[in-house]
Amino acid sequence: MTKTLVEPAEKKLGIRVISDQNADRYPVVKAQVLSGKPQWDLFDAAAGYCARGRLENVLEPLDYNLIPNAADIPEAFKDEYSIGTSAYATVLAWNTETLGENGPKTWAEFFDVEKFPGRRAMRNYARPMLEIALLGDGVAPENLYPLDVDRAYAKLEKMKPHVAVWWTSGAETTQLLFDGEVDMMPIWDGRAAAAIDEGAAAKFTRNQAIMEFSCVAALKGTKNKENTMKFINELLDPKGQADWATNYTVGPLNTKFAQFMDKERLATLTTAPENLKLQVPLSAAWWASPAGEDAERRWLAFMQK
Repeated sequence: MTKTLVEPAEKKLGIRVISDQNADRYPVVKAQVLSGKPQWDLFDAAAGYCARGRLENVLEPLDYNLIPNAADIPEAFKDEYSIGTSAYATVLAWNTETLGENGPKTWAEFFDVEKFPGRRAMRNYARPMLEIALLGDGVAPENLYPLDVDRAYAKLEKMKPHVAVWWTSGAETTQLLFDGEVDMMPIWDGRAAAAIDEGAAAKFTRNQAIMEFSCVAALKGTKNKENTMKFINELLDPKGQADWATNYTVGPLNTKFAQFMDKERLATLTTAPENLKLQVPLSAAWWASPAGEDAERRWLAFMQK
């Protein structure tokens, strides 16, 4: 994103963008706003954090008059306080050295330790492991929400003895694929694609992939509101988004990006039309709700058992 979107925006707008790569962004955002002196102007994060920020009144309303590119972002990915930049998916990947070409293609097969024996990895985080557990237990995608949290955790409890690694970062998943340490796992599509491009013996399926989107939002009380809005507009530039997707497996949300893409490359992306038909959208609104927060709190207890 830096080379394809941020640096061109700096040049066009005549501004300097200072990036703070804080992995735990939202608590920092909330603390800064509550202090009355926000140091950041905007943040990007998974959509659930933007939804939470809206509920907790720590975001500045967007000035859409300064964000004309927002017109080409589907309504499902924008609201008064935040807007989506890209989508990504948690896909099911497998080791081709141990499972060949015919690895598990559904989450039910991932949970079927008899049909598909082998070492598994899962993410050490409730979202979207609860969705994956329910799909693995036979829940239809259209019936996922509201999540049956008890059922999801019960499914995960049965699976726990078969999970060799609980991963916590994208870099870790890439290494797991390269090392062949596990036979199958949920992994972000960009990480899986990059590892395979670099020679990892793996494949992945987009069938039942859990699709999420990243958002940007301005901190309430930002002193640089006008430039922040103009910068957000540049992040949504269709040509810039296409350049970004050419170099990294990400799904741009500007609907005009495809005209700047090679068709073969387009077919590999999260937001390619054919891939959208296979994937299951995650509900950021549910995760930002009290039920979602409770489900997240239960994760720590689940992992400590």
